[in-house]
Amino acid sequence: MMNLRLKEVAKVFFKLGCFAFGGPAAHIAMMEDEIIEKRKWMTRDYFLDLIGTTNLIPGPNSTEMTMHCGYERAGKAGLFVAGIAFIFPATLVTAILAYLYVEYGELPQVEPFIYGIKPAVLAIIASAILKLGKKAAKSTELIIIGVLVLIVSLLGINEIAALLGAGVLGMLYFYLKSRTMNGINSISPLFLFLGINTTIAKLSTFKLFLIFLKVGAILYGSGYVLFAYLDAELVTRGLLTRAELIDAIAIGQFTPGPVLSTSTFIGYQLSGFTGALVATAGIFLPSFLFVLILNPFIPKMRNSLLLRYFLDSVNIAAVAVMLAVLLVMASDTLMQWQSIAIALVAGSLTFKTKVSTIWTIVIGAILGFILLTFF
Repeated sequence: MMNLRLKEVAKVFFKLGCFAFGGPAAHIAMMEDEIIEKRKWMTRDYFLDLIGTTNLIPGPNSTEMTMHCGYERAGKAGLFVAGIAFIFPATLVTAILAYLYVEYGELPQVEPFIYGIKPAVLAIIASAILKLGKKAAKSTELIIIGVLVLIVSLLGINEIAALLGAGVLGMLYFYLKSRTMNGINSISPLFLFLGINTTIAKLSTFKLFLIFLKVGAILYGSGYVLFAYLDAELVTRGLLTRAELIDAIAIGQFTPGPVLSTSTFIGYQLSGFTGALVATAGIFLPSFLFVLILNPFIPKMRNSLLLRYFLDSVNIAAVAVMLAVLLVMASDTLMQWQSIAIALVAGSLTFKTKVSTIWTIVIGAILGFILLTFF
């Protein structure tokens, strides 16, 4: 039975890894469709708990969500199988592109396809927000907290600060409202701190591993935050030019799966295939450790009244952050009639049919190519 579950986990997350374009919000939306709608591996409430807690730890949120889901389906082995299966397609494609880039100095012309994918993922994210929001909005007070987080997120407040602030605010409010502390079981917080201080005189394979291990252990936020970290670690030390870093980030953006596959590209640039392997291992290893430590505590958090208030508030805040991401993406993406047309088609497929999110992505990419090439 366990072997069958591991094979199922590998199949699901390898497929997602091949088609998961659009960033963490889109990845999580596709996971919700595969894990909750199609396979019912867990309740939507628990899926929300996983999203909320994952947002509070360093690392790529969507990749860590795959690990949590794999853990729930097939135990500790499922955690590693899910994470590796999701990461592998992106790292393989990125390694091939890195080889071509080093050999020929150019990136492939994929812009028309990416143009079509971006509006398509908007519909997928909107669908997930609607479903998750219905579960997270358990009371008027939680809705108010969600609205506040949406506002501060759109104003540019750091999303981790917004999530933690919402959690603390909700926990205090609901605690005072309940007027009792009887029966509260507290769980001591568990923090994992990984500090690595490296002075790089000459870049060895081991030092390359340490650089990306350090970044993976402290990274919060989007690909733009990753850009800032890698700029400080690599460009300012003279190991990489900024133009090369920009190309690497671009590769991470238009390949499927996590944007952290950028590490594979940079590792290859610096030390060939060995560098690609150690950089990829370094940046993703902390996520495996964080999830392995955190996952067993999530059900216990639900058994603590105080932590349940905190988690409920973080969950509605996480949905609000997804909504803020959707609004920003929409304002950046829906600038021409072609992208609006693709978004409408994707919206119809998502809300009016039972077409898989993966096919919505494929159709969006094809429409992007056709509309940009011939119109």
